[in-house]
Amino acid sequence: MENYVPRLKKVYRETIAPELTKEFGYTTPMQVPQLKKIVVSMGVGEALTNKKLLDAAVSELTQITGQHAVKTKAKKSIANFKLREGNEIGAMVTLRGAMMYEFLDRLINVALPRVKDFRGIKSTGFDGHGNFSLGITEQIIFPEIDFDKITQIAGMNIAIVTSAKTDKEAYALLAKFNMPFRKQ
Repeated sequence: MENYVPRLKKVYRETIAPELTKEFGYTTPMQVPQLKKIVVSMGVGEALTNKKLLDAAVSELTQITGQHAVKTKAKKSIANFKLREGNEIGAMVTLRGAMMYEFLDRLINVALPRVKDFRGIKSTGFDGHGNFSLGITEQIIFPEIDFDKITQIAGMNIAIVTSAKTDKEAYALLAKFNMPFRKQ
């Protein structure tokens, strides 16, 4: 298991990195954009009244990513939402290394094609610094989730952090990973 290399990492090393080097004219391999981490998070606002929903969100994120999820706490109080600083209101997982490549592989090739009426991902999720965020409305698109055992349909946010300096480079990197971007 120690010398296992994820399929997407092998594809990145053998084809994507050389193509990006040629396309953008990089002089050293360290300039080539690469994936740094993927953060998957779920906000569970109803967790204030029903703690079981938060536990369900943690277990679902753990199933989907293969890594234990942690509960996130509110950073500040908001009176209109009856929210106090320190209340547990969400769950998140940060993936790096082999787990990150495996999750991205499953997201692109298995989960996204299972979305109803899927026409591609909007390319407006870039932040100006080479990072991409997308939202998923239903966690049931992942095959790890048993449809009969879920308590509530919930969405999740996925942030893909890259070492790219510009959005154009990050777009090229993700497009070469076959991210299904919508054609403008």
